[in-house]
Amino acid sequence: MTHKSAIIAARVARFAGGRLDSRYLAYFDSFNRQRFHEAHDVLEDLWLLDRRGSNGNFFKGLIQLAGAFVLLQKGRLRAADAVFQLAESKLRNYPRHHESADLTAMEALIASWRQALEQTAFAVNPLTSAAPPFVAPPSERTQTM
Repeated sequence: MTHKSAIIAARVARFAGGRLDSRYLAYFDSFNRQRFHEAHDVLEDLWLLDRRGSNGNFFKGLIQLAGAFVLLQKGRLRAADAVFQLAESKLRNYPRHHESADLTAMEALIASWRQALEQTAFAVNPLTSAAPPFVAPPSERTQTM
């Protein structure tokens, strides 16, 4: 086990035992705490197992969503916009509710952050003035579609 794997295991342990994978649930928790790099890492661990499977691009889109916010944290506004576009292109290929997540809301989130970047011609980082992003965590009770 690598050092990174041990850290990921510790971060996701509190989400174990449900219907949904604990790494998937930890992604949403990390994301909503603005720990975007951590969100990226915990979901990447799951994506590596299914990158060519039916959820490969879904997980990759979520990873890219977190990655776009990592880039905003670093002040790389145009790069963030490009990664938002990549995330959007991956997520739009899935049903509106997939793996108990609301993709309509995620796509609206992406659109609003891209619009905020474009309105200032990439001169102002919306992370400095907007409310932090939030993605509703998947419900353990909602069925996967």
